[in-house]
Amino acid sequence: MSPQKKPGSKSRTKRAKRRSPGLPSKADILKFIQSASSHVGKREIARAFQVKGTDKIDLKRLLREMADEGLIKGRRKRVSAADGLPPVTVIEITGRDADGEFIAHPAKWDDEGSAPPRILLVSRRNDPGPAPGVGDRVLARLTRLEEGDPSGVAYEARLIKRLPREPSRLLGIFRAIPGGGGVIDPIDRKQLREWSVHQGDTHGAKDGDLVRFEIEKSRRFGPMRARVVELFGNPDAQGAVSLIALHSLGLPDEFPEAVLNDAEKLIAPTLETHDDLRDIPFITIDPPDARDHDDAVWAAPDDDAANPEGWVVMVGIADVAHFVKPGSSLDKEALKRGNSIYFPDRVVPMLPERISSDLCSLREGVDRACLCVRMVFDASGAKISHRFSRGIMRSRARLNYAQAQAAIDGKPDEATSPILENILRPLWQAYAVLARARDKRGPLDLDLPERKVVLGEDGQVERIVIPPRLEAHRLIEEFMIQSNVAAAEILEAKRSPLIYRAHDAPSREKLETLRDFLASLSIDLPKSGRMKPEHFNRILAQARAADMGQLVSEVVLRSQAQAEYSPANVGHFGLNLRRYAHFTSPIRRYADLIVHRALIRACDLGPDGLTDREIGELDQIAQNISDAERRAIAAERQTVDRLIAAFLADRIGVLFAARVSGVVRTGLFVRLEETGADGFVPASSIGGDYFRHDERRQALIGDRTGMGYSLGDRVEVRLIEAIPSAGALRFEMLSDGAYMAAAKKNARKTVPRKRKGRNRAARRRQR
Repeated sequence: MSPQKKPGSKSRTKRAKRRSPGLPSKADILKFIQSASSHVGKREIARAFQVKGTDKIDLKRLLREMADEGLIKGRRKRVSAADGLPPVTVIEITGRDADGEFIAHPAKWDDEGSAPPRILLVSRRNDPGPAPGVGDRVLARLTRLEEGDPSGVAYEARLIKRLPREPSRLLGIFRAIPGGGGVIDPIDRKQLREWSVHQGDTHGAKDGDLVRFEIEKSRRFGPMRARVVELFGNPDAQGAVSLIALHSLGLPDEFPEAVLNDAEKLIAPTLETHDDLRDIPFITIDPPDARDHDDAVWAAPDDDAANPEGWVVMVGIADVAHFVKPGSSLDKEALKRGNSIYFPDRVVPMLPERISSDLCSLREGVDRACLCVRMVFDASGAKISHRFSRGIMRSRARLNYAQAQAAIDGKPDEATSPILENILRPLWQAYAVLARARDKRGPLDLDLPERKVVLGEDGQVERIVIPPRLEAHRLIEEFMIQSNVAAAEILEAKRSPLIYRAHDAPSREKLETLRDFLASLSIDLPKSGRMKPEHFNRILAQARAADMGQLVSEVVLRSQAQAEYSPANVGHFGLNLRRYAHFTSPIRRYADLIVHRALIRACDLGPDGLTDREIGELDQIAQNISDAERRAIAAERQTVDRLIAAFLADRIGVLFAARVSGVVRTGLFVRLEETGADGFVPASSIGGDYFRHDERRQALIGDRTGMGYSLGDRVEVRLIEAIPSAGALRFEMLSDGAYMAAAKKNARKTVPRKRKGRNRAARRRQR
């Protein structure tokens, strides 16, 4: 007895008999759809199988038949296999799983009747380009997993390429409106506008919540609207303004549970694998609010008769490599993060607190594992030798910079009195010798005071201070620099691969720009020969004598290349060193952890050395951690800007003393002398003139009056707008410009020429 036919099977059979011999089979179509690297529709199928003329009508019927049978889904212009996604597709990273791996969804999902499948993005060290983050879209190659996966993951994905973020997918602060709905304030200075949100599009957002939103496609006329698609909580309520920067840049702020569990299982090493260094009276000197203490120092006169008046300096660094093994969950998470991020309101560490604040924190009176370098210097400060070892140390004291400095200046306290003569004074005496060698070497000497934002108990800015630059800071800095140099030198000598901290010389283009600016201040920059730090230092000395030290320091800094991590050595221009590698902070920098592993392998210090796999991936690792460093710097800067904007928000209309810190064709950037806050003065708001941008003089100059403003000018401004969510401040110029003669005809106008009518109207309003 033949099986019962399904309804409609007769008509389908007839249609199949009438099918053109030139049509592909259903199996061929399915195979083509599943192997395609981009979207597939009727047109692509017809082209692939050379279906032409009236056969296209039959192809359309065939695709409809396959849809009726559940073999494919989608519309005529875009179809896919019913049981899966294309093998290569665009996915969007939406979060992390318990193991810290990225979870993603298809970037586009048209099936409203079902949830999009969960996709696990499997990271590899040789993945191309910068590391992706939450919110990023990537092109990936998918592999379907067997059904029944307990995590609910349907696919594994391998990264092909990270894609630019969609401009229509944004972050902002939701502000509720009585009666329902609300508006979204921007967090991006380039998007200083509000978007309205209808009551049904709030996604449950509450007033003050940080949200991810999409711009609704509007009709031809009418304002654009937003739709909230994801909530991140209220930064103000949590006392963590840094959450805005973290989420906007896709930076992780919590460790996966699996990583935390692995950290809890770690066991400290013993003297069976490490040398006993507990008789050496190391001490730590850190900021008063430091949460971890990963470097310790000790110095004493050299007792070798062949080195009269020489010194021995030892630096002990926390042995992170013992705990963070290559390829472990801790290692993968550390590489993703690249470095710790320090905000005024929190620290986002590279490693869990079990490591950073406990096992690898060189606590006073507690045995801790370290990687130690012993350096010998002669009476002139030249390094004679260095040797690395792995040991167990015990810190004698935990001091802060001011405390150590006060002891040397004659005001010891209970902690410093017992160690003043036998530990602190030898440290300072050794530093005095090293400082003479440093001054002779002549690193770049920029005059750029660092401002620190101090928060109150409510998480808001209490004050902004400039911490004093003490000799204690310089001592620790110089000891760390010498340790980093020693690490690079010994690894080079042993022909070991490593990651350098590279800082190239300034480019010719940047030097020309700097030369033009300095000429406007009557300061000459050499036109021939290779530039060295000493040339810049002579210029900086001239500027300080003319009360322009900070201004010229900032301009010189902008002319420098950006430091980065690289397996190739180009030297360190700023420090005037031929070779330099970061070794002293493996708790907070992945680059240092790589150098530790390289030292362990090259010096035969144990089983935790650099692996062959890591050596083959150093280029990509260096790129990833350089990108992570830039993201961290951006996040820190954005957070400080937002905190300061909130601090000044209730001072609208107040007058401030400032300096012009930047000149662009659209206006002036100014920096307040009181707080160091940066803001903008639009060119259209400056006086009754038409301003041109003179790039050579870095100035805005009025056409009619010849009066203008240039970089470094002291001015008085009035605050007219503060947008804390975006960290934006807008000012009104109150000071008159200085006479600078007419701007050159070929200088850039402040407004593009295509808008002539609008320019004329603006000038009429100004007059």
